[in-house]
Amino acid sequence: MTETELKAPWKDHLGDLPFHLDYFDGSMYEAVKETAEKYPDLPAYDFMGSKTTYRKMMAYIEQCARSFKVMGIRRGDRITIALPNCPQAIAAFYAINCIGAVANVVHPLSAEKELERYVEISHSRMVVTLDQFYEKFAAFRDETDLEAIILTSIKDELNPAMAAGYMLTEGRKVPRVRRDAPVLWWKEFLRLGRRCRWKWDTPGGNDDTAVILYSGGTTGTTKGAKLTNRNFNAHAAHIVGVNPMFTPGDRMLAALPIFHGFGLGVCIHSMLANGGCSVLMPRFTADSYSKLMVKSKCNFLAGVPTLFEAMTRTDVLKKADLGFLKGAFSGGDTLSIELKKKIDQFLEEHGSPIRIREGYGATETVAAICLTPPDKHKVGSIGLPFPDTYIQIVDPDTLEEMPYGEVGEIAICGPTVMKGYVNSKEETEKVLRKHADGHIWCHTGDLGFMDKEGFVFFKGRIKRMIISSGYNIYPAQMENILNGSKYVSKSCVIGVPDSYRMQKIKAFVVLNPGYEPGEETWLHIMAYCKKHVARYMMPYDIEFREELPLTKLGKIAYRELEEEELAKIQDQNNRGMDSNG
Repeated sequence: MTETELKAPWKDHLGDLPFHLDYFDGSMYEAVKETAEKYPDLPAYDFMGSKTTYRKMMAYIEQCARSFKVMGIRRGDRITIALPNCPQAIAAFYAINCIGAVANVVHPLSAEKELERYVEISHSRMVVTLDQFYEKFAAFRDETDLEAIILTSIKDELNPAMAAGYMLTEGRKVPRVRRDAPVLWWKEFLRLGRRCRWKWDTPGGNDDTAVILYSGGTTGTTKGAKLTNRNFNAHAAHIVGVNPMFTPGDRMLAALPIFHGFGLGVCIHSMLANGGCSVLMPRFTADSYSKLMVKSKCNFLAGVPTLFEAMTRTDVLKKADLGFLKGAFSGGDTLSIELKKKIDQFLEEHGSPIRIREGYGATETVAAICLTPPDKHKVGSIGLPFPDTYIQIVDPDTLEEMPYGEVGEIAICGPTVMKGYVNSKEETEKVLRKHADGHIWCHTGDLGFMDKEGFVFFKGRIKRMIISSGYNIYPAQMENILNGSKYVSKSCVIGVPDSYRMQKIKAFVVLNPGYEPGEETWLHIMAYCKKHVARYMMPYDIEFREELPLTKLGKIAYRELEEEELAKIQDQNNRGMDSNG
């Protein structure tokens, strides 16, 4: 697609948005510092009802940076952050960036062995985490490069009354860290900064690796994506550029975790680099999310489809006026047609002037690289590419560009594309590939197509393709059809090994309220499928579930269901062998 063709769609929807944007020349820390100088008294973040201005946030970040410097951290060193969305995470993240080090951001609820692998992959010298996760890191610190474990607690950021309340409730559940444990507590760590008498702010350049985030990539194997200052600063410019309704002081509900690009890129850095306020939410439930949204009158929401679906069912919002919303963005998983209708109706009934907008992206590009315009939605579309971002739909084997309307692999070229994977040249070369135009393109492993107006449509994962009797079947397509039934709340479709067809299709279904699992419901859904799908796409079985398993990001964990079915088959085979024996 030519630049002229790409320029027209956003111009039609947002007026004078140029195709090429100006991006901040420097580190993430410097971008936020410049914003703080413009808006020193605006709130940068809100935590548990306590607001912190940009001026105070910068002082906090710089105090933290000095402490890291005193501890011997230098440019290029790597530090693991294993924290929820809290002020300490903000301070540590930008402090690490301020001194030119690399933030290795991981999920604090990961299993011990996962955390050990993240530390080993990154060669982290230190880790900053909560007291409740100490034992996980203590178990493997001697086998890694870890020189220090810095511990903090949620109560460290609460006023005395709230801290006392926390210790009487949630704090009682946290295992006590023994007094002689070889750790550095957060407040002691911050005091170290007073000893810093030399130059401490040595931020990295545009193209220096600044952050490592973890992704399954196109192969399903966890890898560390190396993301630069330019990647994050360009992403921050994109988010605000395609949302002209944003103004400094607007509030984003930051419930998505910082260990994921969607949370860190959209909810944190895009706000702090542009004068917004991140309303930090360390732990998510549908009720707490809804209460905080209304209490703080958050202007922007970002989440996965399951989060928005849960929001529509909470009693908290039954009589709420949501007129304060300026934008709601869904990503991370497919937003079904029926769920979009449900959310849009919910927003309209609660006085909101906006409708939910779907985006698409990858950890390898920080987060979103395209978004639905505010004034136009095409059924099934994930939006238009951001400025300076090119999307090609290519044949996965030949890399030839597909004609408009034809399905191929989604490939991305633009300023948010990662440098590569940590210590994984082979995996990097599979994903970052040079095309005939001489540019490096990020191959997503996702299937989709583009129409003549530049709108992109997601069709599913290449790897998540079911081959049955020679036919290619994309589970996401089948799930969208199932979710359109009045009986179905959500679904997941998997391929089950079959000696005759290679794979046969099985559907897992959560029913809508008012419908009960049983033969009659099963027959109704099968009849509905017969009306909407080809014969080769028909499921051989439908299993009813009260809930579907979810990943840590709230996506349906289809691999878990696949493993369950494989285990059942293996068990049946073993029993067969025993009886034959």
